[in-house]
Amino acid sequence: MSDTMILLFGGVVAILLFASTVGFILSRRVTSESGRATVDNLNARIKAWWLMIAIFAVAFAFGKIVTVVLFALVSFYCLREFLSISPGRAEDHAAIVWAFYIFIPLQYWLIAVEWRTLFAIAIPVWAFLWLPVMSVLKGETEDFLQRNARIQWALMLTVFCISHAPALLILDIPGFEENFLLLFFLITVVQLSDVLQYVFGKIFGRRKVAPRVSPAKTWEGLVGGGLTASAVGAGLWWITPFAPWQAALMALAIVVAGFVGGLVLSAVKRSLGAKDWGTMIEGHGGAMDRMDSVSFAAPVFFHLTNYFFGA
Repeated sequence: MSDTMILLFGGVVAILLFASTVGFILSRRVTSESGRATVDNLNARIKAWWLMIAIFAVAFAFGKIVTVVLFALVSFYCLREFLSISPGRAEDHAAIVWAFYIFIPLQYWLIAVEWRTLFAIAIPVWAFLWLPVMSVLKGETEDFLQRNARIQWALMLTVFCISHAPALLILDIPGFEENFLLLFFLITVVQLSDVLQYVFGKIFGRRKVAPRVSPAKTWEGLVGGGLTASAVGAGLWWITPFAPWQAALMALAIVVAGFVGGLVLSAVKRSLGAKDWGTMIEGHGGAMDRMDSVSFAAPVFFHLTNYFFGA
């Protein structure tokens, strides 16, 4: 790691230590049933962040290839969670095998070798054309469109979209070489926005954004948490190629995209009758529950950065 990365991770660890201490104190002092439920949820989130920070620290320490492999594994687990709670048929197995064992490795290999052109079209063009072929060869036409759309959309969200996070490492930005800092900026703003929206929503929340989709999301939480996360993003301008006002706008774009991603994936879960995507993270759902915001925010941030600052 560079000295800058060590400094940043040290700051994150300090924040998490403070949050863990506050959570411990609250768990001893809060006595009401609703209050304890809120504190337990907050402490579960803090534990999940400790795990994620530890994983990302190891990846950043060992460089691009380890980071790419890490995100490939994340996509694998997210895709498995997505397909495991959505209905399917035996005739779809061939297409699913291709999604897991061909297109996930291919997508992340293209990042590792920095083949940007094919990276951008391998899944939305070639996978989308090929997967229905694998299904149609089985000769089953019942719910053919829905079955294939399920696999295609799962692959798009859990692999193609999430892969834009490590793809930040291969952007060519004149005068800027520490692309790991862009990934740090993205993950920090996304995760900080999630927790701040939760905190602001619990303290000030009155008006629900979409009560039937995600009852916990409020306009007060979105505005308060989103603006605070954007301000933090502006304060991190010095680790990016952005000016302070540009960093604020980039962080705001990440916040909005992440919020929409969380809302859309919540709607998918509700439509499938599921509360969480999985149980990978104790007390806080599955991998996709932590990556739903990233799945929308990563491609938005990647393409904005590439368009305005790329060579």
